[in-house]
Amino acid sequence: MKNVRVRYAPSPTGHLHIGNARTALFNYLFAKRHKGSFVVRIEDTDTLRNVEGGLESQLKYLKWLGIDWDESIDQEGEYGPYRQLERLDIYKKYAQQLLDQGLAYKCYCTEEELEAEREELIKLGKDKLHYSRKCYHLKEDKELPYVLRFKVPDDTTYTFNDVVKGEVTFHSEDVGDWVLMKRNGIPTYNFACVVDDHLMKISHVLRGEDHITNTPKQMMVYRAFGWDAPTFGHMTLIVNENNKKLSKRDQSIIQYIEQYQELGYLPDALFNFIALLGWSPDSKKEILNKQQLIQLFDEKRLSTSPAKFDKEKLAFINNRYIKKLHTDELIELCMPHLVEADIAQERDMNWIEQLVSMFQDRLSYGAEIVELYDEFFNQSFKLNHEMKEFLDQEGVNNTLKVFRDLIEGWQEFTEENIKLLIKATQKISEAKGKMLYMPLRIATTAQMHGPDLPKALALLGKHTVLERVEENIK
Repeated sequence: MKNVRVRYAPSPTGHLHIGNARTALFNYLFAKRHKGSFVVRIEDTDTLRNVEGGLESQLKYLKWLGIDWDESIDQEGEYGPYRQLERLDIYKKYAQQLLDQGLAYKCYCTEEELEAEREELIKLGKDKLHYSRKCYHLKEDKELPYVLRFKVPDDTTYTFNDVVKGEVTFHSEDVGDWVLMKRNGIPTYNFACVVDDHLMKISHVLRGEDHITNTPKQMMVYRAFGWDAPTFGHMTLIVNENNKKLSKRDQSIIQYIEQYQELGYLPDALFNFIALLGWSPDSKKEILNKQQLIQLFDEKRLSTSPAKFDKEKLAFINNRYIKKLHTDELIELCMPHLVEADIAQERDMNWIEQLVSMFQDRLSYGAEIVELYDEFFNQSFKLNHEMKEFLDQEGVNNTLKVFRDLIEGWQEFTEENIKLLIKATQKISEAKGKMLYMPLRIATTAQMHGPDLPKALALLGKHTVLERVEENIK
């Protein structure tokens, strides 16, 4: 494969969305797989929509995910500057060249005239992207502001082989004369990105399929200058569980990378999950680290069907990564949420360590520790019918009485001591296996299944355990 250079070009109009993160991640994997370069270029020409702090946030969370780059505003290469507003003279130069060659023209129409023309064309049943050209040169001598439009050739086809979709063809009659340069001298997206991609020697453009309608306009510019177009690949949309396009208004799915970080998702897990949104590795494994994903990445395995955002799959993957954490890493993940919920207040680190360790196997994300804590400590202590039936069995009440009496005689209610208490209960009551552990668990936690029993009882504390056992004996 030719020297691979790909780019991710965020616009600072908001924070890092899951869809944009996927675009960046696939470009990153593709570049690393082919030992190429990954460029982050800032497309900041939509000045009215730019959000303060948006760019810094996007770059921060790309790095948090583990996506680094070879060239950008903070890592200059030989093809800079990497911010479009710092490249305006470059665009003006190439726009003038198209004007001199008769491939573009000045349009003096006001926005009101253009809007009226659009409405008329819609009434006639024509595509709203079409524009007539009859009035453009009539006003040429007047000193009026103008936009520069590309003169779309007649009866021309534009065909390219898409990495994902195969051969795609557009016809020039489906595209109206479009704006290259706005009245304020700022280029439009379709013009600027072509100039940048050519000058930065971008070899492949991998992006979402919502950009596919931009491709014919961009191919027109490549052809006008006699430049070779890059290889395009348009990735399918991400859809929700109802197979509807993922909308930023969809409240059922967390959509910004910043939110995942705040909730206590692990960056490596999220990297792993996003990599599987619309791409399937040649592997039976789903838990794959960054280096494995780089080695396995094959653009030919990009999906041709929409990528479904599976929340359960994300929870499963993140849980698998949480299970591998060392205790100190787990505490670091959970502590901000314990502090915010006032759970860590006046608790020593030994208690915190016991708590997070007890729930480590069940955690899907850091903030969930609060929910698990509340479920375990603060739920109303009520037994369901199945639990009551179990405790009504012959010999169970005696087992609980033995356990209660033994607890009352112990001062230090630690995990190790509780293990000894359970063994002693077994010996005295002659209950064993399920008939030993299940009554103790139900009587103390109101659950038939749960975390390691000695750990759980140590966290509940002697007073609470005694109180609950006594209640069930009665």
